[in-house]
Amino acid sequence: MRITEKMAQDLVEVLEEIKEECFSEEKDTYPYAEWEQKRERVKQRLRDLPRYVDQAAEKIRFAKPKAGQRKKIDVRKRTMLFLFTRLMNKSNRDMEDLLVLFEPLFGVKVSYKSIERLYSDPEVKTVLHNLFILLLRDEGVSGDFSGDGTGYSLSVTKHYRTDVSKKGRGYLYVFRVIDIDTGFYVAVGYSNSSEMEAFHKAMTMLRELGISVDSLSLDKYYSSRAVIKLFGEETALYLIPKKNIARVGLEWSRILRRVLEDPYLFLKGYFLRNLSESGFSADKRRFGGLVRQKRDDRREMALFSIAFLHNIFTVRIRPG
Repeated sequence: MRITEKMAQDLVEVLEEIKEECFSEEKDTYPYAEWEQKRERVKQRLRDLPRYVDQAAEKIRFAKPKAGQRKKIDVRKRTMLFLFTRLMNKSNRDMEDLLVLFEPLFGVKVSYKSIERLYSDPEVKTVLHNLFILLLRDEGVSGDFSGDGTGYSLSVTKHYRTDVSKKGRGYLYVFRVIDIDTGFYVAVGYSNSSEMEAFHKAMTMLRELGISVDSLSLDKYYSSRAVIKLFGEETALYLIPKKNIARVGLEWSRILRRVLEDPYLFLKGYFLRNLSESGFSADKRRFGGLVRQKRDDRREMALFSIAFLHNIFTVRIRPG
């Protein structure tokens, strides 16, 4: 049976009706007791973090620095210092003062300029990338993902959530792919211009890490044939076309046939993307929604570190 544009538009309307009738009142009871038990896993990850840093640093060999460029602090301590700074979510000058208190822990004295330079330190960046991969390897990846984009403010006078336009030079855009089973971020993308560019960078990271995608839930913003073509038939896409869809083609036909088979089940998969929104909300409450860095590479480093720290602190319990 050939799916026409009229059928596609009717299917979208049916999905809207099911959404209003079935999903508006559907609420799952969250298993808080099980959540409290799994919180112990977060403590264990924090205990294991120094060991992870050692493993991440051991897997790489850095070129010997030229005369006058040798670092006073080894890469392991610099990485732990950077993660501690990101976790505190303070300005560099505040961190300089705070580290006076923690000097016995780190065994070093650093200035606010040294803290800022950690964001562009190639050795710290490499170790952090390895940390991200090591944690995914040990925790596991299901292959069932959700993805969405958000923005981070560059100024305290702007807030991404309350700004209607959500555009302009005052924001940075991030797309993160989250694992449905574990709640871990498995890929991230960053852009100065748009969520779509950030999306494509995240997809590139997925491919480079060799992570296969069994299913992926995306917002209507990504409802285009260009996005669908990025994935093969082995990937179940939970993506709803826009109401004014003008041409179905082979790309949309594959998705709409699955909608015809079971509209309710399709919507259940589609609404798993809400996990992405919950992740963004938790990240911004814990690590802040403001990026203070001025250089592009340092901004990217700041945002990538949030993805890693999210994985350290996340606890995922699937209701029902």
